[in-house]
Amino acid sequence: MIRLILTLLFLLLFFIISIPVFLVEFIVSKINKQAADMSSLKIVQAAFKCVAFFSGVRLTVIGEENIPTGESVLYVGNHRSFFDIVVTYPICKGLTGYIAKEGVFKVPILGSWMKRLYCLALNRENTREALKTILKAIEYIKSGISVCIFPEGTRSHDPEKLLPFKEGSLKIAEKTGCAIVPIAICGTDDIFENHFPWVRSADVIVEYGEPIYPKQLDANTKKVLGAYTQEIIQEMYTNNRKKMNR
Repeated sequence: MIRLILTLLFLLLFFIISIPVFLVEFIVSKINKQAADMSSLKIVQAAFKCVAFFSGVRLTVIGEENIPTGESVLYVGNHRSFFDIVVTYPICKGLTGYIAKEGVFKVPILGSWMKRLYCLALNRENTREALKTILKAIEYIKSGISVCIFPEGTRSHDPEKLLPFKEGSLKIAEKTGCAIVPIAICGTDDIFENHFPWVRSADVIVEYGEPIYPKQLDANTKKVLGAYTQEIIQEMYTNNRKKMNR
């Protein structure tokens, strides 16, 4: 109960304070876009760190050295919880736009910050709109902004297995030639979803796998890039789940 109250109070305070801050950031972006982008990134990263702290997240990060430096990448992760973004966003190396469901962007203030930080709404019911989102993500990658996507399409409720990855989402890497950085997220559902509506302290492991460059793969593997990436993430996820259950 205490953790839920503290988390909600912090979010309320952040939303109130962020209204004038967001306006300042918007004005600064008209003068120096790069400076505004980086300050907005730091503000939201700090906010998510606070949410994780008040929620009692005990985070272990593995394989950060696998994230390429000096280039934009496509982060591809499994999806367990609303907290997946909370724990991964603060450890992003640079500007990173997350691809999320349209509904999230309708939340006041939160939606504005997400758009400000290059996040993209995905309408899975409308193929044409979904394609526009993928094309925009490709544009971001080419301009030096990383993108993060959860190709399962929704949160997996199976404690052991990932849902099948949607192959179309990996087109972002195929079309740009950027590295795919696999992310295995383990334990986030123990913070909230497994105890709904309560927030509880939990151990979380986030592991980054070695980067995958689509152009270096053989033709057959390229055809099933989603399944190939899923296999890698599944192995990391399974290994980390075993560690947590010892």
